Amino acid sequence: MNAHLYPLRLKRMRGFTLLEVMVALAVIAIGLGAVITEASRNISNATLLEAKTLAHWVATNKVVEMQVTKAWPRAGEELGDVEMAGRDWYWTVITIDTPDERVKRIDVAVRTDSGSEKPVVKVIAYLGEP
Repeated sequence: MNAHLYPLRLKRMRGFTLLEVMVALAVIAIGLGAVITEASRNISNATLLEAKTLAHWVATNKVVEMQVTKAWPRAGEELGDVEMAGRDWYWTVITIDTPDERVKRIDVAVRTDSGSEKPVVKVIAYLGEP
């Protein structure tokens, strides 16, 4: 009688039950969901960092351009655009008089869209009289 039950016991031990397979698939699905969410977050952060870096370069280029030209800027606002890295960037330069007549404050805001209210980056620099 024991010899007869032995082959049945082996058959049951060879595979996984449906419940075990479903639990394993649920664990894998939850894990993959977390991996996909984190990868999406990393891509979003990389895109934001790229935009901030390029916008900062646009702003510092504008400040350097104002430093190397010998023209002394008047107080006021100036708008413009430039192409960098295959994208259009829109900058606003606000020149402000300071208590020292030989120094101007330069605020440069850079946007990805000309109608955008919030700049990607804002750089504040001080320009000495040439």
